[in-house]
Amino acid sequence: MDLTSPPAATLVASAAQALKARVEEVNRLNVFPVPDGDTGTNMSLTMDAVTDELGRLPAHASNADICKAITHASLMGARGNSGVILSQVLRGLCDVLGSTPSIDAEQAAAAIDRARRVAYQAVRKPVEGTMLTVVADAAGAAQGALSSGVTLGPLLARVVEASFESVRRGPDLLPVLKENGVVDAGGFGLAILAEGFVAALEGHDVRLADTIETSTGELAVVPADDWDDQEYLYCTEFLLFGDALDRSTVEAWVIELGGSELVVGGPSELKIHVHTDSPAAVLARATQDGEVADVHINNMRRQTAARTAALRDGGGGAPRKAAGFVAVAAGDGLAEILASLGVDRTVSGGQTMNPSTAELLDAVQAVNAESVFILPNNRNIILAAQQVPAVAGKNVYVVPTTSVPQAFAALLAFDPDADIESALADMSRAAASVVTGEITTAIKDAKGKAGRVREGQLIGVMDKEIEVVGDDLVDVALQLASIVADKKDTLMLLAGAELDDVALQAIEQAIGAALPDVEIESHRGGQPLYPLIMSAE
Repeated sequence: MDLTSPPAATLVASAAQALKARVEEVNRLNVFPVPDGDTGTNMSLTMDAVTDELGRLPAHASNADICKAITHASLMGARGNSGVILSQVLRGLCDVLGSTPSIDAEQAAAAIDRARRVAYQAVRKPVEGTMLTVVADAAGAAQGALSSGVTLGPLLARVVEASFESVRRGPDLLPVLKENGVVDAGGFGLAILAEGFVAALEGHDVRLADTIETSTGELAVVPADDWDDQEYLYCTEFLLFGDALDRSTVEAWVIELGGSELVVGGPSELKIHVHTDSPAAVLARATQDGEVADVHINNMRRQTAARTAALRDGGGGAPRKAAGFVAVAAGDGLAEILASLGVDRTVSGGQTMNPSTAELLDAVQAVNAESVFILPNNRNIILAAQQVPAVAGKNVYVVPTTSVPQAFAALLAFDPDADIESALADMSRAAASVVTGEITTAIKDAKGKAGRVREGQLIGVMDKEIEVVGDDLVDVALQLASIVADKKDTLMLLAGAELDDVALQAIEQAIGAALPDVEIESHRGGQPLYPLIMSAE
């Protein structure tokens, strides 16, 4: 066997589809170790990244090229703890399978064992009863089958059987699973992927059982509010690019800033996952080592509350409403304001952390409404948002907002009694009336409308132009406010995660003294990287 017959894209797509078909079932099992997103969704999105990259390969790509694509795509697209570990399982498999033109039972067993070693190495404190145990048990089954002299097909069949058996015995290894009447979500997802792959290889339908039975009886999914307010609040993950990155050095400072940390990848690109109370501190430290991209920050308390409510409601049996809203924002405070204005789902993102079309689509699908409006809140996200209506299978409309304050205005302008075209026009018009300015730190020397900029200086940006440059935050904020609020009546200030209340009050007082006719309204936005966002209308 090689990875071109059946084509690797077909095999991987079959595995991904098997998981996607049961993604909500896997999500409901997510009780350990902490609720950093939905396990099924995270693993499924990781697999989507792989299938997308395989789809771009030429028809007769070699095993080496196929495995290189799988390794790279899974690392770049990994989401959550489970997605990162899955990427390492795939990397381990590809370390062996990519070095040979054809695959037999011996090489398959070696590949699964390599996957086991790489996965365990990725986790600083491995916990048994999880997906790590599943891959370990799969490797043991492969070695046992190989020693009995079986060929590739029977060996893989035993691997699938052992994977599900490992999932069943997980609660015996991990008390929190037994207490909640569930099996490990990541392990279950991994077993489903294995079955989907082997089913496509052997040319038969996926044969998953409808339920998983454990040693204590049939699996019963129950609501489990497992959030502990003493744990870290934010699940933060991103890519770090640089020259000669030292994984152990990066891992050391990541450990100091949070918990549940995972640092995987090579010397030029690392995938970092950490639970922390200060995403801004993590990102600021990361930029000292290289360039940051694809940042995702999720509030785990909110995720847990939403999941628990959905479970208690039987998976969301509320009647469908006429209109729903999905918005993009980074920061707990911004998400709270958006929710208070009617937003159903907030997708983490913004400058330097643009969500994909797939993430926006998932959010849209989760909104129980006849029509869903997307507020992208960034110029770089509008195009991705505009791809959603064609694939959503429901009525989806994009309001072309370029900032979160524009989304506030659009939501306030929404008329539930108006027809869709009128509502969309009103929201777009309201958003366009808002002027937004942002203050951040220059990451390199540059030249803009305000003149030369040195790395590390504060810059005030409006309409993609650097309007103000300086070293004092109050002074920069005052100058930018004078531009943003020119001929306007109100000015809103959104304080970022790095701006404390004392500094915010100093900025308010300075602007109030300089612009006495402008009404100032302040909120805690909590956004990373931008200590202050301001808007006027």
